[in-house]
Amino acid sequence: MDFYLVLGLSRGATVADIKHAYRRLARRYHPDINPGDRAAELRFRQIAEAYETLSDPDRRRQYDTGGVRCPEPAVSYGFEGFDFSVAAGPDAPTFGDLFADVLQGRPAPGAGQGPERGADLHQTVALGFEEALRGGERTLTVVRREQCESCGGSGAQRTVDARCPYCHGAGSVRSARGHMVFSRACAHCGGSGRQRQRPCQACDGQGIQARGERVIIRIPPGVADGARLRIAGKGNVGRRGGATGDLYVAVQVEPHARFRREGDDLHVVVPLAIHEAGLGSRIDVPTPDGPARLRVPPGTQSGQRFRLRERGAPSPRDGRRGDLVVEVRLVLPALLDERSKELLREFGRINAEDVRRELNPELKS
Repeated sequence: MDFYLVLGLSRGATVADIKHAYRRLARRYHPDINPGDRAAELRFRQIAEAYETLSDPDRRRQYDTGGVRCPEPAVSYGFEGFDFSVAAGPDAPTFGDLFADVLQGRPAPGAGQGPERGADLHQTVALGFEEALRGGERTLTVVRREQCESCGGSGAQRTVDARCPYCHGAGSVRSARGHMVFSRACAHCGGSGRQRQRPCQACDGQGIQARGERVIIRIPPGVADGARLRIAGKGNVGRRGGATGDLYVAVQVEPHARFRREGDDLHVVVPLAIHEAGLGSRIDVPTPDGPARLRVPPGTQSGQRFRLRERGAPSPRDGRRGDLVVEVRLVLPALLDERSKELLREFGRINAEDVRRELNPELKS
């Protein structure tokens, strides 16, 4: 790990540049600002470790010459007293600078330690019109964050009990700032002085892994376009024992060439010949279940609607079916022979009533 790259600096950076970079990055990745974010916590430790090394002249010189890493990440500080062996001068840090560097890196007790619910996931499924009416099952591949199988979600794997190599079993490390000496718990062993576990390599210490899973979605009969289905417990796993999120599936239903849906009712337009409308007849009309017979009474007008009970879409709530609304449209023959024309003229003479009389109120007698 290159400490200069961690702080975003060049090797010729001044002490002021190092302090400025540390404060800027600490405000971004501090655990108090990112509660429960293990990645941000790890990043903050790297930033603190880089700052501890590069802000100390001796340790920086040792690092620059040999690239030796001196891991002393800041976790919690304790003031041990003053050390006046450090010469004072214009470059000595001020009292405010000292405590700003120390206290800004101290995490709040218990910060981010509570259970955290996993995030919900969202998917979209496209259905045909008939498929939405029938219902059924669909299989979706969902990428979820689940507990790491290698470490059981702890983020660490047990190892042989040994003395911590970073604090040499003391459980704490010391550092000097100006004339003051501070001690802090060793971040690598948590202040125990013993090394009993190491970060899980499978999940990089996060305790969570992203894996693809095939999820079977049950589609209720009659599901409508724009509906949202909830599959409980199929979102991301929660942190620190938190509940698992849910999976929400948005439904998109393709339009039908003949039927139009309004609620649980279906609408269809059916052509009707002029003699069928005038004399009345029984015609076949399409339904989702196949053709059905509809009685058209004599004198039916174009645009008139008829309702076939329980021939519509099933309700996804209680299974009851809506109705099929049939609208008839009168259709004249494209070409008429002379005999048909003569019959129509005779029909017009017999039925000479003005069908547009209502549009001309002044003609009423």
